[in-house]
Amino acid sequence: MSAFDESLFPFYEFAVQRAGVGIHAVNSEGRTIIYNDKMKDIEGLDLDDIRDLSILELFNFRQQPSTLMEVLQSGQEQLNIKQTYWNQNETEITTINNTYPIVNNGVLIGAVELSHDVTALEKFVLQPLTKDREPVLLNNIVAESESMKKIIATAKKAVRAKLPVLLVGEAGTGKDLVAQGIHHEVPVVDSSFYTLYCNRSDNQSIDRLATELKTDAPFTLFCERIDFLSIELQRKLLRILESSDLHKRQFIASIGEDPVELIASGSLLKELYYFFASFTIRFPPLRERKEDILPFVKRYLARRKESLGTALSNVADEVQELFLSYTWPGNIRELEMLLNEVASLSSAEITITFEMLPQHFRSKIAVMDEGAVPLPSFIMPSEKDLLPLDKFLREAESYYLQKALTIHDGNITRTANALSMSRQNLQYRLRKNKKGEEA
Repeated sequence: MSAFDESLFPFYEFAVQRAGVGIHAVNSEGRTIIYNDKMKDIEGLDLDDIRDLSILELFNFRQQPSTLMEVLQSGQEQLNIKQTYWNQNETEITTINNTYPIVNNGVLIGAVELSHDVTALEKFVLQPLTKDREPVLLNNIVAESESMKKIIATAKKAVRAKLPVLLVGEAGTGKDLVAQGIHHEVPVVDSSFYTLYCNRSDNQSIDRLATELKTDAPFTLFCERIDFLSIELQRKLLRILESSDLHKRQFIASIGEDPVELIASGSLLKELYYFFASFTIRFPPLRERKEDILPFVKRYLARRKESLGTALSNVADEVQELFLSYTWPGNIRELEMLLNEVASLSSAEITITFEMLPQHFRSKIAVMDEGAVPLPSFIMPSEKDLLPLDKFLREAESYYLQKALTIHDGNITRTANALSMSRQNLQYRLRKNKKGEEA
């Protein structure tokens, strides 16, 4: 057809929304203009939530560049590309993408991506603990802070009561460890521990769970982040659990935020919350229980020395101070990953020194220290100098990025690593801020 027939628009819209693949189209600036229901199921977002944001602001592409942005920059299609990325809730997503440039009158005006969700196929959704792994015991979990001592005490009460348990806290706070500790507190012959990794659109894992629960074997089921499931799948999960024999099974679930807020926002089914809420255990972030940091490091080094015969056994005073002053946004998991990195690169060293810390961590500390200098005037303006919010945020981001670049002598790769973002995302933000200044 030479001209667009507007009467056909309802048919196009119906076809896009009912398509069996995720469809995500962006304009030349990377902002979303089409986002169908299947893509919403895959990524767990709504069009209203993402309309004003670039895909690089919506998702974290840690392992590889965004295929949509690659096509926008190159103008070349990319076919059958597997991509793993994370949404704003830190849900891991893996898709197979066909991505095409959209050209009008010789000008690249955007790109469209067709995605097949393969998240469930990339890992075992119902995953038992490996047999060669040392059992996690509640008494072996580091608990120097009063809050962690209360968590362990409550977990032991839950074991005796044999009731469902709800674990509430940020990612990386140790909810999975406590779930495993509950399972191992009172050993049961031939009992297994399974983790159900919840994903918004993963209907297959729920069906597989229903099959597993039909057996008579006792086991503990840990449903990790039930708030990541769609409400429809939460209802299905609830029906399956309610029909199971509670006397033979221990059911544990985790969520990432306050349950009242999740229910109010429509992210958590109230009835599913009630099912698990017999024992609700709240995990404070590591920044609020810093008494656990150095004991965790000591325990980590002792276990590694015992199992692998490594020499590392101490931490320099300077490094201890850094560990205690850092905010640990990734909580205990981030600390453990940092120690893994340090230990894997050590040889005959006995003490962890500042020089042994990886560059990306030292850079974060440097950026944090830079924050102690007087802030520019736009950060704390007088009442008469208040800026529109979008301009304020743009200037604040520009200032912070430039500070980070200065610390790293303008090196994009080192700056991106320090800010825990991809080179592509950093370059995009720098270009966006430059355009804003020129406008």
